[in-house]
Amino acid sequence: MLHFTQVDVFTDRLFEGNQLAVFPDSQSLTEQQMQQIAREMNLSETAFVMPTQRAGCDVRVRIFTPAYEMLFAGHPTIGTAFVLARLGRVPKGAQRIVFEEGVGPVPVTLEGPSEAPTRAWLTTPPITFGPTFDDRAAGAALAGLTPGDLLDGVPLEVAGAGPRFLYIPVRDRDAVDRAQPDVAAIDRHLTAHVLIGIFVFAVESAERAALYSRMFAPGAGIFEDPATGSATGPLAAYVIRHGLVEVPREGSLRLLSEQGTKMGRRSLLHVRAEMHNGEPQRIEVGGGSVHVFDGELALQ
Repeated sequence: MLHFTQVDVFTDRLFEGNQLAVFPDSQSLTEQQMQQIAREMNLSETAFVMPTQRAGCDVRVRIFTPAYEMLFAGHPTIGTAFVLARLGRVPKGAQRIVFEEGVGPVPVTLEGPSEAPTRAWLTTPPITFGPTFDDRAAGAALAGLTPGDLLDGVPLEVAGAGPRFLYIPVRDRDAVDRAQPDVAAIDRHLTAHVLIGIFVFAVESAERAALYSRMFAPGAGIFEDPATGSATGPLAAYVIRHGLVEVPREGSLRLLSEQGTKMGRRSLLHVRAEMHNGEPQRIEVGGGSVHVFDGELALQ
């Protein structure tokens, strides 16, 4: 029997946020078995924890969607930290744990008691920007929208921190909610550009740095993701890069992205960016997590 825990991540309320199954003792599993289990769980991601041999890391975490393994993903990182804390696998008083993931070491900082943290923060791996999508009509059509729904003067642009996404800025919350993705077109575009999904968002308040978003990744077996931590760090870098929120030249910038509300799984993804000369030096994504249930999987 293989023990697992299911949690809701990027929320403090049961049945909201993004669902995650964590298998804390996965060292005996093969890669094929992990993929099969992730397909069986049928969540956006499933996390498998095992010992690490990498210096400076505490454990290794492998993350699978129903379709393939991810190099890095946000809500599995945050949720796994909460599960390990609850199981007593974070040293008492510790405020930091480092996961070995496909992109390399991913530090996680805990707020509150080590055995019952109130929030966890992951440090986003290095963020890179890719090409812009110059055909704005075709880009809008990927999300089932029109060019008039797009935010004027801001490009549709690829960015990522390991996994890459096409960011589609729109005028307002209503346009985000009206998005009806063209799955076949998205699959063609994502395959051609090696992307995970499209990220549709609006800035609700530049002054408060409040964002409203949805993410679609049909090729990963995820039509819509309730909370995408791996996309939220690059989202923060994107809105800073294009001046969509008020940014201090020095100090800390706080942002909040609300995601998943349209699909009934409201998630709150907190971001803090350390700024120097108007540029982000470090971006962290944080949130809460709620225990849902424990279970056992029988391997025949």
